[in-house]
Parts: sequence; structure tokens; C-alpha cells
Amino acid sequence: PGERDDRLPRIVVFSDDWGRHASSCQHLITSLLPRYRVDWVETIGTRTPRLSWADAKRSLQKIASMLGPKDADGGRPALHANLRIHNPRMLPSFASPRRRRWNARLLERGLASILSPSDPPDAIITTAPIVADLAARTPHLHWVYYCVDALDEWPGLDGKTLCQMELDMLPHMDRVLVVSEVLEKRMASRGITATMLTHGVDLERWKPPGPAHPAADPPETLFWGHADERLHEGICLALAERTQLCFVGPRGNVASNLAGHPRIRWEGTIPFDQLPVRAGRADVLVMPYGDSEATRNMQPLKLKEYLATGMPTVATSLPANLHWSAAMDLADDPDSFVERVLARAGQPLPAAQVEARLALAQESWTAKAAILEEAIHAR
Repeated sequence: PGERDDRLPRIVVFSDDWGRHASSCQHLITSLLPRYRVDWVETIGTRTPRLSWADAKRSLQKIASMLGPKDADGGRPALHANLRIHNPRMLPSFASPRRRRWNARLLERGLASILSPSDPPDAIITTAPIVADLAARTPHLHWVYYCVDALDEWPGLDGKTLCQMELDMLPHMDRVLVVSEVLEKRMASRGITATMLTHGVDLERWKPPGPAHPAADPPETLFWGHADERLHEGICLALAERTQLCFVGPRGNVASNLAGHPRIRWEGTIPFDQLPVRAGRADVLVMPYGDSEATRNMQPLKLKEYLATGMPTVATSLPANLHWSAAMDLADDPDSFVERVLARAGQPLPAAQVEARLALAQESWTAKAAILEEAIHAR
């Protein structure tokens, strides 16, 4: 990257690896980059690795990023001049007080140059509670928790540790932002008044690429994002029997009945910029999530992306989907879900759904970033 403009305010962000996958935090920070210097710290996860090639590969990538040159871009596309990426060394676990103390010291030492009391950032934003002990050590800094999920409910993560670290972290947060009413209530139960910051959408990116096409036979249904045990197995199997069900994105621990099904196509991860075109080739976009504590807490980033494509959309009635129920079809059992899919395939959107989707014009990432910006400067 080129030279940063040192006259701009500076923020530090703890979140997932920049550019590894689309995230709401990355969308928000991208909107702020022209006006802020950003030090983005790539955090390590708390998932217990399984004996799989995918986990081994991911572990090697994280080790390489931590041991490689400081602030290297890791072969990413050209970064904005105001963005710097940091990969501090960390232990791959927070499951004991000793490991937590070690990680806090490693972070403090590895990030000394960007957390210095002599030149403090305007704010530190974190999407994960693994910084709890670092926040406790740096009370002079302005901390903002951007809570995008109840991570302790996520399948495969160390939920007990994450829950405790979030409880330990909250007293050190100056502002808390949440993406859903469910998370707002969760914070209220912990004595925290949170600010709502729902996900945005880039309408220009997701606008329909061309005129509608006749439905395939059988119709093609498409899901994108991380496929794992949060999926409703029964709905997915029913879709596979009556449609060509396609998944784009990483495949996690899905049911064996789905992983090996002949009518389910696992297409893997594709570049984010190719998703709108891929969506346009499908007949119906689907979100067949099951009902669980994890899905009740989440706010799928793909929801507004699906709606912005102009494509028919069928989903289960998660709390996050209810606000947009007039813009799509909701169904919670396999037969009803497939029935709605077959009814929508190859047909224009109902006028009522078209009208409901006009509200997406108020959901830009620029508008959402303004809410984050208020938290950055609130003291």
C-alpha cells in the first residue's frame, strides 16, 4: 500500500482475516477507509480443530501469517493506502486463565506500536470477545464492541470460554453495537444498553444482471455462505429431491446425508465479485436454516443480498428474517418450503414483494457506517 494520510483519525479493528470472506465488519470499514487510518488485527479463532485437511490447511495459514513479515499483505489484492494488516502471535486457545494471560501479553507486546498511550487510536473496535484481557489492561483506550453474533452458541466453537470472555469484556467496553433485536435483548440481560446496527447492502453490486429466465427442469436452488450443522437437514433433503440444490461457499460439518447426496452440488468458494452473476443463474435463492439457539441469534449477511438480487427467496422464519417477511416467502417444514420454491421458480416476484424490497434503499453500508462512526467518537 501507499502512504497513509497521517492527518486522518486512526482506529484499530480486531476481526476475521481481511479479504478471506465477506463480513459486515469489512463492509463497514471499507466505507470508512477514505476518512480513517485503519489498523486491522487478524484474530485467531477458538474453534477446536478436527482431524481434517481443511483444518490443517487453515492452521498452517494462520501460523504462516503470524510468523511471516510484519504487516505483510499475504498475497491479497492491493489494499487501500489507509489500511494496514497486523498478525500478532497468539496461542490457539483461551481455555484457561494461564492461556488468556499469555495471549493478552502477546497482543500487548505485538501491537505496542498501534496501542501506544503516547499515540492512542481514536477507537478500538472488536467483533470477538477474545480481547477481554487486553481491554482490561488498556482502560485508557476507547473500546467498541461490535457484536455480530452469539459466538458462544456457534457450532464447533469453544462456547464456554467465549461466553465467559464476553462477560469479562463487557465492563471495559465504552460502546456496544448489536446487529439484531435478539442480541439487543441478550445485552440488556447483562445490564448493557446497546445500539442497533443491522447489516447493510450494496444495491449496485447486487442489482439483477439481466432479465429473468425460464426455470430449469428441475429448478435450481442456491444457497451461499458457510454450510454447516445450522442447516435444516430435512428441508435440504426435500429440496434435493425436487430441485437441483447448489451450495456456494465453505462446507463445514454438514450431515452425511447432505454431503454425499447426488442431487446436491457443492461448488466451493468463489470470488465475492462473482456471486451476483452466480445468483442470477439460479431460479430461487434459499436459506434453509434450522431452529436453534445459534440461528435465533444470528443476522445472516446474505439476507439483504438475496433480496437485492431481485430473485425469488425462500427462507425459514428466523427472528432476523421476520422484519423482511413481506419481501420473501417463509416456511419452516420441508413440504411447505419446497412448495413455495416450486411456486416461485420461473415466475416474476409478486408486486407486494417488489414493493417491500424498496426499503433496501435505506440499508446502504454508507448509512450503517455512520452509526459506527458515532460510536467511534462517543466518549
